[in-house]
Amino acid sequence: MATSDRLDELATEARAERAAYERSSTAELVALMNAEDAAVPAAVAAVGDAIAAAIDAIVQRLSAGGRLVYVGAGSSGMIAALDADECEGTFSTAPGQVVAVAAGRGLGSREREAAEDDREAGSRAIADLAVTAADAVVGVSASGRTPYTLAALESAAEAGALTVALAAAAGSELGRLADHEIAVVVGPEFVSGSTRLKAGTAQKLVLNTISTVSMIRLGKTYGDLMVDVRASNEKLAARALRVVRLATGASDDEAERALEAADGSAKVAVVALLADLDADAARARLETAGGNIRSALER
Repeated sequence: MATSDRLDELATEARAERAAYERSSTAELVALMNAEDAAVPAAVAAVGDAIAAAIDAIVQRLSAGGRLVYVGAGSSGMIAALDADECEGTFSTAPGQVVAVAAGRGLGSREREAAEDDREAGSRAIADLAVTAADAVVGVSASGRTPYTLAALESAAEAGALTVALAAAAGSELGRLADHEIAVVVGPEFVSGSTRLKAGTAQKLVLNTISTVSMIRLGKTYGDLMVDVRASNEKLAARALRVVRLATGASDDEAERALEAADGSAKVAVVALLADLDADAARARLETAGGNIRSALER
């Protein structure tokens, strides 16, 4: 049973000494909140080595065909789901390669809040995904003690999966369960206990870093360009054309012809243009290089 005394012990529930907000102007409140938010990147940078170590371990799993699975509840679950959902469109990850399970996803806010305490649902979510030792599972919880997320990470560990804990408190229960602990301690929230604020911002930054750097390590970029993009709609078609043009120095017409021959694959088009190959030869070169453009060009 939760008690106010137990909440008082949590870093995520701490209070800071501040003036009464109701006596401040709107402009003053905006400035105060912005100043609080400005501290978040430094807190993330402070655990950069822990993030990098977790990413290297995650990439090993992904390189061998495993999955990256995010688990969370409440705001943490929604932030994790957003990052996972963006990977397929941004990096052309295979369906199901990066997924998120969030307590009560798709339900109303009250139902989602109740679902946070459902340990059985957390364990069941991992079982339903058939998580194995090939996968990497990242549990996301501001306090590091959310029952749904704890149970999910416990089940993932029992299945032999790589486990990573992302929390806003050091030495949390979630962190003790995991192979890798990422504790981004952001201090008291602007509104005490509202972890959708600084803790949520920190989670967004860390998950962006995990997914993006993992994809870079997997060869899904060429420099800073999103080359593993397919022209499946008008926006993505324009982006693919621009990527091919910037990566190769080709004209719009040349890039468009290369993309057409490559069935919309920017990666194949880039290798074809830079290595002076037809699309089939470029595709074969990429497959041999594990999908990495730079490695394909060096062959």
